[in-house]
Amino acid sequence: MSQPRRTSRRRAWTVLTLPALLCVLAACSGGPASGRGADAAAPSSSPTPSGPPGTLFDDFHYSGPADPSLAAHGWQVRTDGGGPGIKDTWATAGAGFPSDTTAQGGRVLQLQSSTDGTKQGTQQVEVQSTGTSLFTGTFAARVYLSNKPASGRNGDHVVETFFPISPSDSSANYSELDYEYLPNGGWGSVGPQLDTVSWYKADPPDRVSHTLKQRLEGWHIMMVTAVNGKVTYSLDGKDLFTSSGKYVPREKMDIHFSNWFIDLPFAGGQRTWDMKVNWFYYKAGEAVSQADVQKTVDGFYGAGTNYINTVPKS
Repeated sequence: MSQPRRTSRRRAWTVLTLPALLCVLAACSGGPASGRGADAAAPSSSPTPSGPPGTLFDDFHYSGPADPSLAAHGWQVRTDGGGPGIKDTWATAGAGFPSDTTAQGGRVLQLQSSTDGTKQGTQQVEVQSTGTSLFTGTFAARVYLSNKPASGRNGDHVVETFFPISPSDSSANYSELDYEYLPNGGWGSVGPQLDTVSWYKADPPDRVSHTLKQRLEGWHIMMVTAVNGKVTYSLDGKDLFTSSGKYVPREKMDIHFSNWFIDLPFAGGQRTWDMKVNWFYYKAGEAVSQADVQKTVDGFYGAGTNYINTVPKS
C-alpha cells in the first residue's frame, strides 16, 4: 500500500529564468486563444487562452524542460531534495517531450527514470504544476504505463504515478488523490498492481486505498471525480474506488506526474523505466464522464489547441 508521499516538497523553480517568470506574469493576465503546432518553436510569452470556463487542458507540446512556455503554463521539472523513493535523486534529465506515433496528436510528456542499483547512479523524475487552483471537479489524464524497463534487467520496485496534491505536506487541510502503478510490487507486496489512495493526513499517514491486481502495460485514461462529498477513481471508464467522509479534497491542489523507485533491490547494470503522458484535462466543480472528456479533448486537438487555462485564480 502507498506510503507517505514526501519527506520534503520544497518548490524548485529551476526552470524559471527571468524571461520565463515574465511569461508566467503574462499568463496570469489572460488573453486570446493560443495553439502551437507539434514542431513549432516555443514563444517567448504565452498568455492564458480563452475558452470553456473552469477548464485546464495541456497536451505537452514543448521543446524540453527549458522551454519558456512550460513555465508560463505553470509546469516545472522537480530538482529539489527529499523523497519519496531514493531521496535527493530528482533531475531534469528524465523529462522530455518526444514525438510518439501511439499518442493522440503525436506528442507526449516522457518521464524516464533510471538506476544502476546505487543512489549515485539513480535519477528519478517528476513534472508538477505550481500555483494552480484545482479543487473539486474532474481530473483526467491519458497515461502510458510500463510493465518492464525500456532497457536493462527487470525487477525494480518502480512507481508510476499521477496525482493532485496539496502544495504543502504540513497543511492543516492536506489533500492528495493518488494513482500509483507498481509493475513489480513493493512495500512487501507482489505486483503488478494499481493503487488508488485518498489521503487525509501525510504525517502520520491517514488514508484509505484500493488495490487492483492487474497488469496494465499500455495507454489508459485515468480519471478522478471529486464532487458532492465523494471521490471516485475510474480507469478506462470503469469505476475502481470511491472515498468519502474526511477522505476528500479540503483545499486546492497541484498536479504531479512522477516516476520513481521505492528502493534499490539489486545493483549492477543500468536500467531505464518509461512513463508517458499524452494529455491532462481538468474541469472545475463538475463530474464529467469519460466520453465527454474525450469528446472535449478531441475538440481541442481538432482546433489545434495545445493548451488552455480558464480556471479562476482565486
